[in-house]
Amino acid sequence: MRLPLALAGTTLALAAFTACAQAPAPSAELATIEALDVPRYEGTWYEIAKFPNRFQSQCVADTQARYSLQEDGTVRVLNRCRLASGAMDEAVGTARQQGGPASPKLKVRFAPAWLSWLPAVWGDYWVVDLDAGYQLSAVSEPRREYLWILSRTPQVDAARYDALLQRLAAQGLDVARLERTTHTP
Repeated sequence: MRLPLALAGTTLALAAFTACAQAPAPSAELATIEALDVPRYEGTWYEIAKFPNRFQSQCVADTQARYSLQEDGTVRVLNRCRLASGAMDEAVGTARQQGGPASPKLKVRFAPAWLSWLPAVWGDYWVVDLDAGYQLSAVSEPRREYLWILSRTPQVDAARYDALLQRLAAQGLDVARLERTTHTP
């Protein structure tokens, strides 16, 4: 089954940072933010950069995710991106918090609902960095294989982006792997 977009979506030049010498070994547990206020996190997030991945390989620009809280407490995830043809591709998924209503650790699924009983269809979505104003976020997972930098706007101030990359490198994330996302006007 083809998954059209990434777990958070929410995609091209490489960032010019490498992991800091003080960065913990990748075997150290990846730290998340202390708490996530899902209602504040709701809305549209633009992908600023990502680690390359197979489920977004067809995306060439304008990648974004829209999160909306559902009545049952889950989060509806709508990921969109522009394909080389110019068409927009969409994937709809479901996320659920792990460990309580303020947990920054979520599981997300893009597989059909009838497969939701299978643990393998749920991927980790850990918010590992988030500014106080809920404007700039970084999402990864325990193995550090995936990373997305998301913003409420399609462009991010260079100083804020660089500071975020330094914090992520200090967590053992290989920020040199990041690909910047193109956003068309």
